[in-house]
Amino acid sequence: MNLISTTAPAPVLLVTLLLVTGCSSIGWAVDPAKYDTMSCTELNSALGENAREISQIAITRGKVANTSVPRWLLGGSRVKTAVANRETARIDRLKQQHDAIVAVRARRCPRSAG
Repeated sequence: MNLISTTAPAPVLLVTLLLVTGCSSIGWAVDPAKYDTMSCTELNSALGENAREISQIAITRGKVANTSVPRWLLGGSRVKTAVANRETARIDRLKQQHDAIVAVRARRCPRSAG
């Protein structure tokens, strides 16, 4: 009887990897004052970087949500849900950062003709 499956470790490794990388976001807060010293070009660049991060995290969250956790892996569903919730919280923080950048940019930068 073979107790080791060759197909199960991939989802387990994915969930473990996402759980570990998600811990880097703990303790992060939006500091709108740091955007007051940026130029319009820097604000635009920060806004683009912010949007890219949101997209990447949303893709990761989707992959986690669609990961099939084997029934024999006790607590696997809870880990999957926890990781997806953590990614959602990161997206919410990035949206707050986005709003702060947009507010400073609207106040300080002239609108381009378009």
